[in-house]
Amino acid sequence: MSELSDVRWMRVALEEAKAAAEEGEVPVGCIVVHNGRIVGRGHNRTEGLKDPTAHAEILALSAASSTLGSWRLAGAAVYCTVEPCLMCSGALILARPKRVVFGARDPKFGCLGSNYDIARDNRFNHRLIVKGGVCSDEAARLMLAFFRSRRASAREDRRTSEWEAMWRDGRVDEGA
Repeated sequence: MSELSDVRWMRVALEEAKAAAEEGEVPVGCIVVHNGRIVGRGHNRTEGLKDPTAHAEILALSAASSTLGSWRLAGAAVYCTVEPCLMCSGALILARPKRVVFGARDPKFGCLGSNYDIARDNRFNHRLIVKGGVCSDEAARLMLAFFRSRRASAREDRRTSEWEAMWRDGRVDEGA
C-alpha cells in the first residue's frame, strides 16, 4: 500500500473516532479494508454498550468477519487511529489480517510496539505487518481534546459539589 492510500483510509478511521467522541466515548476509530473496499468499521462503544470488549478494533473485526463470511481476514488491512491495546492486538493476531496501520502511539496501553510488541512475538503462528504514525497528530489531538474536556468537566463537577456543600452548610448566601 502507498503512503497516500494509508492516509486516505486513516481519514475514514478518524471519522469513526470523531463519532465515538460525539457519543462520549474515548475517540478511537477503526476500519478494515479488503480488496480496496471497507468491509468493517467501528468506534469505541464501551460506555454505551456497557461492555469492556466494545473497542473500535473488536467491533470493526466483527463487522468485517460478518461481511466476508469468515473470521480469517487474510489479505485485509486494518486502520486504527490509536495503537491497539493487548486485547485488540490479540484479536488482530487471531483474525490474521495482512497489515495493521495505526495513528498515534499509546504509551499506556499500546501493544504493537509501545508497551509490548505482540506482532513480533515469535510464539504466535501469524505475523502482522505493522505501520504506526499515519495521521498521528490528528489522532493524538482528538484524544487530548477528549481527555482535557473530561478533566475540565470533572473539575467543574467538583466545584459545583463544593459550592452545593457550602450552601447546604450555610457558608454561602442564597444570592451568591
